[in-house]
Amino acid sequence: PALNQFNHTLDKNTAGQLFKLLMKYRPEDKAAKKERLLAQAENATKGKEEDESKRPLVVKYGINHVTSLIEQSKAKLVCIAHDVDPVELVVWLPALCRKKDVPFCIVKSKARLGQLVHKK
Repeated sequence: PALNQFNHTLDKNTAGQLFKLLMKYRPEDKAAKKERLLAQAENATKGKEEDESKRPLVVKYGINHVTSLIEQSKAKLVCIAHDVDPVELVVWLPALCRKKDVPFCIVKSKARLGQLVHKK
C-alpha cells in the first residue's frame, strides 16, 4: 500500500493544468536574480525603499526543504514524482502530508519537476 500509491498519478489533463500553474511561480534564474538585485541596490543608493523589490513567491524544492515546510504547515501543495530512485526517499512523504493536512499530488516525471525549477 505504501508503494502502490505511487502508481496512481495525476492524469494528463490535470498534470498539464498543474504544470501551467506552477510555471507562473517558477523560481527566477540567475540573470533575473542579478537584475532584481542590481535594481534593488540602485534604489538603495538613491534612497528609495520600494516593496516591489521583495523576493517573489516561488516554488520551493528539495526534499529537506519541503519536509521542513510541511512540518511547519507552511506548504500549500506538495508535488511528488513517482519515479524517484530509490523510492524510499519519498515513500513517507504522503503520510506526513496526510498527518499535517497538507494537500499533495503524485506526478509522472521527476524530469518535469526538475525542469520547472531550473534543474536538470
